[in-house]
Amino acid sequence: MSRLTRLLIIALLLPVLGCESAYYSAMEKVGVHKRDIFVDRIEEVKEAQQEGQQQFKSALEQFQVTMNFDGGELQTAYEKLNAEYEASEEAAETIRDRIAAVESVAEALFTEWEEELALYTSSRLRAQSQSQLNDTRRRYSSLLATMKKAEKSLTPVLNTLRDNTLYLKHNLNAQAIASLKGEASSIRNDVNRLVADMDAAIAASDKFIADFNKNRPAQ
Repeated sequence: MSRLTRLLIIALLLPVLGCESAYYSAMEKVGVHKRDIFVDRIEEVKEAQQEGQQQFKSALEQFQVTMNFDGGELQTAYEKLNAEYEASEEAAETIRDRIAAVESVAEALFTEWEEELALYTSSRLRAQSQSQLNDTRRRYSSLLATMKKAEKSLTPVLNTLRDNTLYLKHNLNAQAIASLKGEASSIRNDVNRLVADMDAAIAASDKFIADFNKNRPAQ
């Protein structure tokens, strides 16, 4: 089953299933297993991070434009900056939600895998599966740490955007713009750090998926 088909099934089932366990059970009935959902959700984090990178770059550009304001309607300048801040908040929330979704399915997958070890009658195959599980858990822990580092980098950018947007909201004058110019270097550094952390997380996701797929059963 293609990834697109799986995603379409997921989209149809999400509104009617109230908990993760019921969701996984329903998906397995149509041939989509936890390992499939696991990979799909990692891909979705990647997509959210890629889109988030573009959004935060856009917010930085708008912040710089606002700081270089040299005449015109200050209310319009504020509204554009506020729109970028709100879009950045939404992008950050999407990233956080998708990382949480990866954690949820990973826990379910590893629990199931651990329980199934007891079903083996072959000690050799059980040991091989245990080794594979241990290795996958180790690599996943590394991936999750990289994702969490990128997620943590969202906070300083959002805080600075929020602070400056709020300040400008209540001080729509040229003096306020001038007083915020000192923030430009800080937010630029924060955005650059965020983009770099997301690049690292995206690369880690690609590597994890490639390694994970080597050991998956043929579809």
